[in-house]
Amino acid sequence: MRADRLVSLVLLLRQHGRLTAPALARELEVSTRTVLRDIEALSAAGVPVYAERGRHGGFALLPGFRTELTGLNHDEALALVVAGSRRGAQAFGLGSALASAMLKVVDALPESYRDTAAGAAQRLLIDPETDLLSRRQVAEEVPDAIVAEVRRAVFAGHRLRIHYAAVGQSPEWRTVDPIGLVTVREQGYLLAMRSGADRTYRLSRILAAEELSEPAQRPDRVDLDRAWQERSARFRTGGDQVTVLVRLDPARREELVGAALAVRTEETDADGRLRMEVSFQDSRHAVWALWQLATGAEALAPQWLRTALRDRAAAIAAAYASQPGS
Repeated sequence: MRADRLVSLVLLLRQHGRLTAPALARELEVSTRTVLRDIEALSAAGVPVYAERGRHGGFALLPGFRTELTGLNHDEALALVVAGSRRGAQAFGLGSALASAMLKVVDALPESYRDTAAGAAQRLLIDPETDLLSRRQVAEEVPDAIVAEVRRAVFAGHRLRIHYAAVGQSPEWRTVDPIGLVTVREQGYLLAMRSGADRTYRLSRILAAEELSEPAQRPDRVDLDRAWQERSARFRTGGDQVTVLVRLDPARREELVGAALAVRTEETDADGRLRMEVSFQDSRHAVWALWQLATGAEALAPQWLRTALRDRAAAIAAAYASQPGS
């Protein structure tokens, strides 16, 4: 909306002091011509914006043009700025709205807090895209129009019709009663009910969405954290999941825990190695996870897992027993 863009333009000038029309156009994702029209509109509305010509020129506001957000201490101001750095909003299609909101918050902070909070926030990194092993967390791409439709239905308490592509199935339309939205490691999920039963839908698998006018059949209040924990527990105990017993080098524990769905039991043997009962999504998942640990782990049970790992090791050994290309 143009009104939101005009506010963002003013706040950009407040924070940067002076910006050229092309720079403003890049920040606002509009054309330079649109920026010039917006500058004219602001001037006509009494906003003290003026142009400075020359090599280092641009547009600026007269000093002192601002509002202040009072009642915040330094830690509260820092918390707001840090919250704006989190990337989870991208999963719900709110990334641009969050950026705009944080621009307004930072601009409205008292002078004594604004600079120190912004500077301190630069010393904190929340949820980086890669971990120490350079494993990249890939955020799923969901069209903004779909996320916006889902979000509207959740907040309005209306039923939702979605075209959903479940794993291994052809996409089909289904009508659900939305409960809430959850983001986990850059992946968004819709918690809903369908015919009275709990359902969880991955946002990236929703191909189309339509908010309906009829009210959703759902509880008036919901504890999303508890609901997610319950559904996660059901997921870990359903489907083709397998449970295996592993003897493990303690130094490799985090790798195993990171790959497994759940740790069911854990104890330490007399020699210091860990004996853990863990579950995996299926047999292929179990073989893959244990293979990554090499001699750092030994599968004790079931026997099919020991056999699969032995056969894989034998095939590797055979491949390297002869000269290359022979």
